[in-house]
Amino acid sequence: MILDTPNQIHHFRHLVLLRGLGLEIKGMKMSRGVSLYAIIKKELGLKGTKTAVYNQLALMLDKPTL
Repeated sequence: MILDTPNQIHHFRHLVLLRGLGLEIKGMKMSRGVSLYAIIKKELGLKGTKTAVYNQLALMLDKPTL
């Protein structure tokens, strides 16, 4: 499957951010710079703890929450 429309690309990016945030919650560091938690909060305007932000994003994407 090829993701070639802007909507498909944004959706896939949000899925990657969700998966990475799940790993950050478990203790892994995903990058040297800004955390995925901070990126998600800034771009999507979500608020709360890492778990709360994960659950909010998962609900937006119709994925299971923690």
